[in-house]
Amino acid sequence: MSSMYRDIRQRLIDAGCQLVRQGKGSHEIWHSPINDRNFTVPKSLADTSLANAILKQAGLPKAF
Repeated sequence: MSSMYRDIRQRLIDAGCQLVRQGKGSHEIWHSPINDRNFTVPKSLADTSLANAILKQAGLPKAF
């Protein structure tokens, strides 16, 4: 598990997002109450642009 994944996960939890289920492979499906949308988060997250895209899908500001 990468440190960027842990960082994203904590930001999502702090924003009220919830883990819906495990996806295929090392992906997780999350739900954002901010914009009522589901999105995927890979556990092997290492790219800052992907991390910011995930935050955008969750309705949160960029952090990386």
